[in-house]
Amino acid sequence: MELSLNVNNEEWALDVAPADVLLDVLRERVGTKSPKIGCERGDCGSCTILIDGRSVRSCLVLAVEAEGHEITTVEGIGADHLSELQNLFISNNSFQCGFCAPGIVLSATELLARNPSPSRHDVQEALSGNLCRCTGYEPIIEAVLAAGERNEEVSA
Repeated sequence: MELSLNVNNEEWALDVAPADVLLDVLRERVGTKSPKIGCERGDCGSCTILIDGRSVRSCLVLAVEAEGHEITTVEGIGADHLSELQNLFISNNSFQCGFCAPGIVLSATELLARNPSPSRHDVQEALSGNLCRCTGYEPIIEAVLAAGERNEEVSA
């Protein structure tokens, strides 16, 4: 079936099967490599993307369900230059291997869009669906909290 997807503000016309999973279509047909293939059950968060600004596990979404919605991957938020949040992740040494990084960046991006000055608990809850086996989470949480503090400074 013919499908039209908006991925990172670019329109894609694709032929897909009704059972094609969005993660596979993004990686294999669109060429977006930031959503990673992890558990394929929605547990690890490595395939996290934003659909209309909400974080979702792309391994659990059929490609046909995404038609008419705005899909954002890490490539879409760091295309021209890294976002402030991405720079804070770098300066806080938040990631080692980077496998979980795209999903965590997008989950944190959604959180900060909804709640520009989150508490530690808010950050922990927002990132609870993203597994990281390298960092122990503290540098990740600190980077998101730093972004919230900068948001407070800007709005003051």
